[in-house]
This record gives sequence, C-alpha cells and structure tokens, in this order.
Amino acid sequence: MRITFGFSTCPNDTFMFDALVHKKIDTEGIDFDVKLADIEKLNKWSLQARLDITKVSYGAFLLCNDKYIIIDSGSALGNNCGPILVKNKNTVFNKRSSIAIPGKNTTANMLCSFFYPENVNKKVVLFSDIESYIISGKVDAGLLIHENRFTYQKKGLEKIKDLGECWQEKTKSPIPLGGIVVKRKLEKQIQHKIQRVIKRSINYAFNNPLSSKEYVKSYAQEIDDLIIEKHIDLYVNKFSLSLGKKGKESIIKMLEGYNLTSKNMFL
Repeated sequence: MRITFGFSTCPNDTFMFDALVHKKIDTEGIDFDVKLADIEKLNKWSLQARLDITKVSYGAFLLCNDKYIIIDSGSALGNNCGPILVKNKNTVFNKRSSIAIPGKNTTANMLCSFFYPENVNKKVVLFSDIESYIISGKVDAGLLIHENRFTYQKKGLEKIKDLGECWQEKTKSPIPLGGIVVKRKLEKQIQHKIQRVIKRSINYAFNNPLSSKEYVKSYAQEIDDLIIEKHIDLYVNKFSLSLGKKGKESIIKMLEGYNLTSKNMFL
C-alpha cells in the first residue's frame, strides 16, 4: 500500500520520521511516499487535501478539519517552544510596524494576531529567511520559528515577545504548534495502522537518537550539532509520542470558538 506523507525539513520532523522513511521499523506493509516541504507549503497542500498524511499547523487545521483528523503521535507541542517576535535593536516597534510571518495559516501568525491584533502589516516570508529580512530592513520585525529561535541573538536581533510564553501565561497550557493529520476518507483500520507506525518511528528515534543524524543534518537550516540538538529537545517530547488528555485539551483550548468541537478532531 502506497501512502503519501508530507512533513517539514526541520530537525524535529526528520528526527521523528527517519526510521519510518528508511524502514528501520515495521511499517506494516505501508510504502510511504514522502514529500518534504516548509510548513507554509504543507499548510497550503492541506487545504487541497493533496496528501494522505501531513504535518499541519494547528492554525491551518481550522481550514482543513473537514478533510483531515488529528492522530495521537507526531505533534509539536510543549512548553516554552512558541514563536518569538524579534526586531533590530534600533527599531521602534508599534502597531504600524511591518512583520514577517512564516505563513498566513501558521500557528505563529494565529498567535501574533491574537496578541497583536492591530498589527496587520504582514509579509509572508520563508521561515529560514525571516532573520535576513529583518537585518536588511525589509521588515520591522519578524516571527521566528524552528532553528532560528536559537540564532537571532548572535545576529544582533532582540526579542520583543515570546508568544509561546504569552500563551502559557494566559491559558496555563502547553502550546500546540503543529500536528500530524490523516485523511478522514481513509478506512479506520488504515488510519490506525498509520498511527501505530508513526508512533513506532518516534519510539525508535528516542531509543536510537544518533541513528537519524545524517538524515537530519542533510535538511537542517543550521548545521551546528548543538543547535540541532536543542531544536530536537525543544520540539520532540512526551506529547510527540502521545497527545494524551492534556495535549488534546490544549488543542481544543486554542481552537475553541471556531466551532470545531461539533466534529471529532482526534482519531
């Protein structure tokens, strides 16, 4: 059975799914046709229901929940791992400031709109280019995700606000960034098989952390081993193995008010 699976090139995803991609585990007869892309492209593809399984921002899930359902494993969810709003040290940030965002339907942009509703001057920029856009003055500020949250200070940028911290202070919940979703139209037994294989891949990654090193580094934006390790440690945790009650509650809390609770969100 051939199944299309899209996830990002970021270290947390390549770390978790290396064993699945390279068949270091039992894939239960599934041949995964892997499509790697940045999160904004994956979000756009999810609106078209292009892939059978895909990583998606929880912000984008609002727009594709009729096509996909969230599986229990593979999420990026945790504490102190949210997007960071940064600027040049000599820039005055106000409601008229322009902000580079990693995608219109990303959770990062959802949080930015929540905490800075008056800042509507936004520019969609590939996440790995946002630092350079700020440094060159193309924008006044930017939302950093993934590896860039570990490098901005060395490049002379300063934090305006950690939106993940803001979320946790307001809700007392871990922040849900993105998750793995599977097409609703697939048979339930296939959906559950996919869920088992993904969890098996993540378990393998935890038990064999060096096994994926070559695969992770081949796609990482920052190739420094320490930064890669920090990235993985931040985004891959107990919620990646299983959302559990607390993880599901945090996702529901983020999406409440969008009338999604009438449709079952979780496999």
